[in-house]
Amino acid sequence: MSMHRLFAEQLRCATDAAGQVDVVRLGELVSAVYEASDRDRQRMIEARAHTQGVVERDLLRTQEFLDTIVENVPIAVFAKCAKSSRYILLNRAGEDYYGMPREQMLGRTPEEIFPADVARVVNEQDRRVVASGMPMFLEEHLLEVGVKGRGRVVNSRKMLIKDSDGEPQYLVGVIEDVTERIASQARISHLAHHDVLTDLPNRSAFNAALEERLERAQEASTSFAVLSLDLDRFKEVNDVFGHPVGDMLMRAAADRLAAEADGAFVARIGGDEFMILMPDNVSRENVLALAERLVETIGNELEVDDYLSHVGLSVGIAFYPDDGVNAATLLANADSALYRAKREGRGRVRFFESEMDQELRDRRLLLHDLRRALEQNELLVYFQPQARIEGEVIGFEALLRWNHPTRGFVPPDQFIPLAEENGLIIQIGEWILREACREAASWQRPLQVAVNLSPVQFQAGDLEGSIQRILLETGLAPTRLEVEITEGVLIGDFNGALDLLRRLKALGIRIAMDDFGTGYSSLSYLQSFPFDKIKIDRSFISNLEATPQSGEIVRAVLSLARALNIPVIAEGVETEAQRAFLTREACEEMQGHLVGRPDLIERYLDLVGVTIERRLSA
Repeated sequence: MSMHRLFAEQLRCATDAAGQVDVVRLGELVSAVYEASDRDRQRMIEARAHTQGVVERDLLRTQEFLDTIVENVPIAVFAKCAKSSRYILLNRAGEDYYGMPREQMLGRTPEEIFPADVARVVNEQDRRVVASGMPMFLEEHLLEVGVKGRGRVVNSRKMLIKDSDGEPQYLVGVIEDVTERIASQARISHLAHHDVLTDLPNRSAFNAALEERLERAQEASTSFAVLSLDLDRFKEVNDVFGHPVGDMLMRAAADRLAAEADGAFVARIGGDEFMILMPDNVSRENVLALAERLVETIGNELEVDDYLSHVGLSVGIAFYPDDGVNAATLLANADSALYRAKREGRGRVRFFESEMDQELRDRRLLLHDLRRALEQNELLVYFQPQARIEGEVIGFEALLRWNHPTRGFVPPDQFIPLAEENGLIIQIGEWILREACREAASWQRPLQVAVNLSPVQFQAGDLEGSIQRILLETGLAPTRLEVEITEGVLIGDFNGALDLLRRLKALGIRIAMDDFGTGYSSLSYLQSFPFDKIKIDRSFISNLEATPQSGEIVRAVLSLARALNIPVIAEGVETEAQRAFLTREACEEMQGHLVGRPDLIERYLDLVGVTIERRLSA
């Protein structure tokens, strides 16, 4: 409402019916309006003042917040006057980075702070940013500034801030010290391509180097050699002295290989296996000389702390392009040559030859056939009697046989190691265990049945669960089952294998130590586990009449077993003279051709109490 209309309304209200104006009343009305107007104006002033105070306080809090953030951010932050390059702001991380308090930097130019060469670089960067108006980014560069800046790798950013007129006002920069991060990345990269124990390049690094070498050799038509190396008897030494000493021995061997390799690429690809990649166009004579030198070097005793551990080295050699034009073929042929070197007596060097390739193909074909044999029930279980020394049969050992459709009977020492190398022994071992238990459960006489277990079965698969399931399926009493192990079962994860053996024994299953006396640690293992039986290896029995030493070893084993109250069974008893010797030495049990040869159970039905008629009707 305008002032004129307001006054006209007030005048009307102050005029009576006769048209007379009540001046006092009019004054009161006008005064009331002005008072109300004054109150409104005062409220507006107070509200405006309050609002301004709130805004100012908010701005102050925001400023303090930003100052706190900038002060405590973990990267160096600085600001300069764009025209003079004088520092006007530096946070706490900046002080730490430059290694000086901000009082020594604020208000000063780079020339007044840094050495001349550093100041020249800093000023040049500042001028470039001011002139272009574009930010400057420097990634992972080395700075030589301040106390903590020396030798540090940083990421830095520098940008220009202009005033409202578009004139350069400030240079603002941040410096992030990434030295530790770069070092960590380098360590991670190193670990990804190097063996943790020996610090040699690992399998991944070797494969990459080999692929690169193949590409270069194909382009330049050059040749090179690949050496496959394996430490002889390392697992035995590792078992005798323990893993800590084994690790030190492995490092010592790796150091010797690297030192003697004349700059060739040496890698540890796992376990006790190494590979060497030789330079281009190296002659066969030089490769052979290096390999023989390595064999001689490793063949000498390696002194590890107070231990003298004698290991050897076998080497297989393959050449590009004669022995393979791709990585897979070249490595396979080098491994074939290594396999031949180890088979011929270890501590040897062998070049790849074409017949080795045929041998490798034969092994692969045999493995293929073995898989098929398992699927098509070509495998057989033979049983060999075990008897008391006077001749009474007390049980049978279940032995695996393979009647190949075209090869005939394949010797177990050919296909069982092959099955162990490829993990097929887990399925085969479960199969023979089931067949042996099923067969034994059908016998009228409650004779023992013994089944050999492979170390691989302890290292992979659920052996305990498998045995329990088979006993339930076949109905064989656990006390009639005896499992035979060699010390190879206990090499590696000793505590894990020991724990599993204890659980099997708790089921009522008997545990026998097979091939006793042929390994390094047979005696020590008798302290660790209460075996139910010891089997003297056939090699000692077969030489009883030929070498006095064999007789002394057998006597010692029998004496030890009596002291420990452990029954002993002698394997490989073939003559009455051998039985007579064992009788004199109080050996309790025997197994061998003198008692009975391994054969199908049908040959021994009378011993197990099963008639032919009952067998046919079963």
